[in-house]
Amino acid sequence: METKNRTFITEFILLGFTTDPKINAALFVLFFIIYLVTFIGNSLIIYVIVINPKLHKPMYFFLCILSILDLSYSTTAVPRLLSDLFSTERTIPYMACHLQLHAILLVEGSECQLLVVMAIDRYIAICHPLRYPVLMRWGNCYKLVALVFIVTFMLCTFPSIVSPFTVCHNRINHFMCEMLAFIKLLCEDISTNEVQIFSISFLTLLVPLLLILLSYARILYSVMKIQSAGRSKAFSTCTSHLAVVALYFGTVMMMYFGPASMYSTDQEKYSSIFYVIVSPMLNPLIYSLNNREVKDTIKKELLAKSSK
Repeated sequence: METKNRTFITEFILLGFTTDPKINAALFVLFFIIYLVTFIGNSLIIYVIVINPKLHKPMYFFLCILSILDLSYSTTAVPRLLSDLFSTERTIPYMACHLQLHAILLVEGSECQLLVVMAIDRYIAICHPLRYPVLMRWGNCYKLVALVFIVTFMLCTFPSIVSPFTVCHNRINHFMCEMLAFIKLLCEDISTNEVQIFSISFLTLLVPLLLILLSYARILYSVMKIQSAGRSKAFSTCTSHLAVVALYFGTVMMMYFGPASMYSTDQEKYSSIFYVIVSPMLNPLIYSLNNREVKDTIKKELLAKSSK
């Protein structure tokens, strides 16, 4: 199936994790449970925010978009992974591979930028509460979300679409079509591609992280001025977001800013599990467990359903 001419490659082979049927069966159960929790958790967050008028605030609007991105992230990779665990061929068509690759880049980059917007929202709410209704009015919220997707598309997805790829191999050492794994199939020297990926990662990962840290440094400075009785309440709305930022950025940056030698190992494949599969599952759990309004709405809905 391997060839020196890209036009003859009509499909790729995803090597996955192992060919051992017992291990694959165990992985299927594990990933299926994770995906089920991810789907239910994020869907529940979206449903709760939509039905409760008290949650029709910018903070929860951004949380709703985050849940949609998490659902998209997980759904882009996990269903195919589950089917491949019981498949002997594990092939993916050429166009389907490219669609998955571009979708992952778009969702991954959008989530990073959205976390910046959520940090700025908390900064304005805590440090400039009187200006919050004006600065974070709904028109501005919609524009910010649109800007997130436009910037991400131009920085992450568009370069990979317009860049010509000459593929010489069709065996991808991964469970999905991921950029770092895909560039190893190219015929030419990939050092230029690695520099491009590092540059884009700097703009879409490191810069957003610095903005988030700057926002929370200002928040911490403002909170320390508040009397001790009000500090915990002021900072309570930020703890969930900080936990998600640490989880997501930590795992993604380990991969994209790791040494080049790591690209030739299986570590990249296993690192992807955390930010593609595990992180979308944990995000709704983190927000629901730390947010009283979300928990109260969920309890009311469950009680209403059980009483019928």
